[in-house]
Amino acid sequence: MTNSPHDDERLRLGKHGPAVFPIALGCMGMGGRSFYGDTDETENIATIHAALDRGVNLLDTGDFYGLGRNEMLVGRALAGRRDKALLSVKFGALRGPDGSFNGYDGRPAAVKNFLAYSLGRLGVDYVDIYRPSRLDPDVPIEETIGAVADMVQAGYVRYIGVSELGVESMRRAASVHPLVDLQIEYSLLSRGPERTIFPLLRELGMATTAYGVLSRGLLAGSKPKAPSDFRANLPRFTGDNARDNQRLADALAALAQERGVTPVQLAIAWVRAKGEGLGVPVIPTIGARTRRHLDEALGALELTLSDEDVRTLEAAVPADAVAGSRYPEALMAHLDSERTASQRGVA
Repeated sequence: MTNSPHDDERLRLGKHGPAVFPIALGCMGMGGRSFYGDTDETENIATIHAALDRGVNLLDTGDFYGLGRNEMLVGRALAGRRDKALLSVKFGALRGPDGSFNGYDGRPAAVKNFLAYSLGRLGVDYVDIYRPSRLDPDVPIEETIGAVADMVQAGYVRYIGVSELGVESMRRAASVHPLVDLQIEYSLLSRGPERTIFPLLRELGMATTAYGVLSRGLLAGSKPKAPSDFRANLPRFTGDNARDNQRLADALAALAQERGVTPVQLAIAWVRAKGEGLGVPVIPTIGARTRRHLDEALGALELTLSDEDVRTLEAAVPADAVAGSRYPEALMAHLDSERTASQRGVA
């Protein structure tokens, strides 16, 4: 492993998309009471500003994050800075007043309704990338993407992306309108996309905005600190699974210490190196909520991993050793990317 000069060369978000900084900022954990518990909104906004000042131009949010409050925070952060940011917005998840998830709505009328309210909360005239957060099993994906394509034609959306779609659904979606990227969980502990999804992305000329590159903090040794932290209900963070997975985090930490970097930086560098090796532009989406966390994540751009480094990491942190699925069973059922052909009724 060698340290390289700071690599700020932008990547193309697929053959149809814009140029982006090699790391994106995920905003899900920001804004008052977030998925990870209470946060400091002043520090959240300062972190967004610092990211933009350092060249990070892709910001990810969702209309259901914080019941809309996340978009409002991002909107405040972008006041006077809209020209520096590419906004990636997810839609479709239905929430109750108590924060419960109540399924997904991909109907064309709902798509346009979601977008109208997102534009208002964000305080913008258009979003750069608009994407269904999950597949609505009751609505053909062609209809959902067609509605977004209507919004592209009308000027309210610039590009179309998707999230957690499987191969068949992605082909169907791309037949309606060019897609710039797939948002999917990808990390040392979640390597499933390598089998069939990444090859399709190469074929379709799409990029990946990879979330969960730290396995929601697991690889960094982070643990749920309060019941309001949604990780407290994730299988990989509970019971015996938490103990078993800690061994994997310890193995990564040991390798990072040998090289004088942090586990966070090593995990991000692995994702970037894998993208280069697989021929798919991979942009890690980092959920930094503070400027300190942002600094640490951007430090990963100083690392270059050789093929041997990648093999060493994968041997020390084998994906098949991870205990527990990435979501509870009920939420896993909504992941089209995880469904097998037999589950779809395909021989």
